[in-house]
Amino acid sequence: MSDIKKVVLAYSGGLDTSVIVRWLQDTYACEVVTFTADIGQGEEVEPARTKAEALGVKEIYIEDLREEFVRDYVFPMFRANTIYEGEYLLGTSIARPLIAKRLIEIANETGADAISHGATGKGNDQVRFELGAYALKPGVKVIAPWREWDLTSREKLMQYCEERNIPVDFSNKKKKSPYSMDANLLHISYEGGVLEEPWAEAEDDMWRWSVSPEEAPDQATYLELTYEKGDIVAINGEAMSPATVLETLNKIGGANGVGRLDIVENRFVGMKSRGCYETPGGTIMLKAHRAIESITLDREVAHLKDALMPRYAEMIYNGFWWSEERKMMQQMIDYSQRHVNGDVRVKLYKGAVSVVGRRSADSLFDESIATFEDDAGSYNQKDAEGFIKLNALRMRIAASKGRNLLD
Repeated sequence: MSDIKKVVLAYSGGLDTSVIVRWLQDTYACEVVTFTADIGQGEEVEPARTKAEALGVKEIYIEDLREEFVRDYVFPMFRANTIYEGEYLLGTSIARPLIAKRLIEIANETGADAISHGATGKGNDQVRFELGAYALKPGVKVIAPWREWDLTSREKLMQYCEERNIPVDFSNKKKKSPYSMDANLLHISYEGGVLEEPWAEAEDDMWRWSVSPEEAPDQATYLELTYEKGDIVAINGEAMSPATVLETLNKIGGANGVGRLDIVENRFVGMKSRGCYETPGGTIMLKAHRAIESITLDREVAHLKDALMPRYAEMIYNGFWWSEERKMMQQMIDYSQRHVNGDVRVKLYKGAVSVVGRRSADSLFDESIATFEDDAGSYNQKDAEGFIKLNALRMRIAASKGRNLLD
């Protein structure tokens, strides 16, 4: 007899998680609570309620988390200009800590003994979900069906549904995308299918959020983004909530062919994985944020942030959002954003994002000093001589002692 009486499942309503509901009921003889989050995946989440009810689920949570997702996860991450391995904007990674948090909160509310998810044993998501869960509820039991069952293919899952009368729309069997996809307000990702061959070019009809740069308008689109403490608060002078900012940038960026990415990344579990991503809004946000920081951040603060960013990106990618070190680093990042206020003007043209203007009442750019014209004595160029000699001192000493760098 299982000691698991109730499980909270991260439930999408799709084939995998529908099978998981019945599998949990059969294997653990337990009650299943489903949790479906709307984080901007672009699909209706309410139908998950009907599907869960048809599976005998009595406690069903369906929640709109879009504002929380962007405000408390995406924006803090972008304050650090975060990219993983030089390219990936962490669209899937940053959604997992929010889902893990709500799974644990719902488990506490409902008195559940365990949580469950549909992540496979090969990927990063199992790590992200479970590290978050253990950080927030150390004694929680985690059930990962893909690490336990023998349903190792879509065909076996479909057969399981047929044998147990699980309500799945079999008419869509041939219409299913050949790719494994994940979407939220920050991005949509594609893996599998032809992408498993790193030499093969992604098919044109795979992309869903953006036009190809070749088909983008011949006229450039200009945007003015207003920042307060490192976050975008308005577009073209119109105040917007965090989620609306990202939705708007996704739409405009995608229409201009912005945000497509094709990479091979190193998963935390050890394997390399080829994936394609569409992140139109995030691509614009990253470029613009660096621009507003360029005139408002002290040089050494900016360089320190850049040096620490890869470590911060790894924390998020590997699932350590709910860790002491990430929280500590976030406090430093947020402190650096106190004066990151002002406006950035960007130009979008056939997939490219160009910064064409930046201004701030907190700007450290001093035109009277930086000018190539007469600076009226603001900067004494003779000061540079001693500065250079002092910085060259150690190299001059080494050379005088016979250390030849041309060897």
